[in-house]
Amino acid sequence: MTTAPLSWSALEEIADFSVDYVNGPTNAQSRLRLFGHPESAVRVTLYRDNHAWCPYCQKVWLWLEEKQVPYRIEKVTMFCYGEKEAWYKRKVPSGMLPALDLDGRMITESDDILLALENAFGPLVWGMKDPAVVPLRQLERMLFRAWCMWLCQPARSPAADQRAGDQFVGVVQRVEQALASTPGPFFLPEFSTADIVFVPYVERMNASLYYYKGYGLREENPRLKDWFDGLESRSTYRGTQSDFHTHVHDLPPQMGGCYENDLPQTRRNQAQVDLGPWFGLPDVAYPEPETSRVEALTRMVKHRDNVIKVNPVERDVIDLALRCALTRLMTGEVCEPPAGSEMGLRYLRDRINVPRDMSIYAAKRLREALEATAALAGDAQPEPLPIRHRRDQDPANFAMV
Repeated sequence: MTTAPLSWSALEEIADFSVDYVNGPTNAQSRLRLFGHPESAVRVTLYRDNHAWCPYCQKVWLWLEEKQVPYRIEKVTMFCYGEKEAWYKRKVPSGMLPALDLDGRMITESDDILLALENAFGPLVWGMKDPAVVPLRQLERMLFRAWCMWLCQPARSPAADQRAGDQFVGVVQRVEQALASTPGPFFLPEFSTADIVFVPYVERMNASLYYYKGYGLREENPRLKDWFDGLESRSTYRGTQSDFHTHVHDLPPQMGGCYENDLPQTRRNQAQVDLGPWFGLPDVAYPEPETSRVEALTRMVKHRDNVIKVNPVERDVIDLALRCALTRLMTGEVCEPPAGSEMGLRYLRDRINVPRDMSIYAAKRLREALEATAALAGDAQPEPLPIRHRRDQDPANFAMV
């Protein structure tokens, strides 16, 4: 037995998730962060990418959140998904991201930004040039190079792919040893700059190798598992954290390609990331918040006009189908969507971005509801997401209407 979908007004009544964007927990939607300080205390403006895809932006963003330095946020389009804004190119002719305005001085390159922030506000426990941090920074670059050699270079044979994987795992063992040198989960006795340096790309390694190589970085390495668990105990990290689906589909145009192998485990992992079930993926381990469903609903209700506008399915059809999915999300009631709507629901399923749109568990709940509703309408799948660019995510198409 099916039920009628809730109206938008009825959905609005129960969409009561609220966030203090200025002084509350770390979140991707903020434009101003004060941490209880007056706005007059702001000396910093961070220019980061609109979709929270840029790893170097995440590094600076997380540092500012950990240090609770008041700052403003300006969001800029990355070339892989749109046209760089003219106003930004006037400020930063190279178009590089991130950039940071500190007391009127514009700084680019994430390491230079962190050094300047340390000079202005003090280090995050241990600084970038501390003798305890420098060798760890070098180890992170070694790990990055081994990852790129495995993921971003086409292997001539399965044996060649295995050799590249073995080289990467060899470097991972050095990371495991570094983490084992402290009693806690982090690289040094406290969470510090050393961890922030590793966060962006190790998060992306965890996602990309699971999907393209069938390798479980978090699952197969106990100290890295503890490190991820330690990160997820911090609200600062959770606010910047992405999920597997977002990363594996935003990385190819950023990295110049990601090359998969033919292992059965790889195929199973790809199917789960793309089609579900999304619960059980090793992209998050902290308990699901009770607010995940209402967060997803609130974000969808707020942005429904744009979501419907860019959907390839006729407006009236996707409007009804979306309300069916959101009704199921919030009530658990089966609500049959209109015929031919499955493509539109799955188009949206594939384009939910974490943390740009919502937090990781909210996205899982929303994808789950969209897919369950789409399955009632049919089996048709939309075109695969593009890999040379992501212009389907151009912010210009989502201007407020």
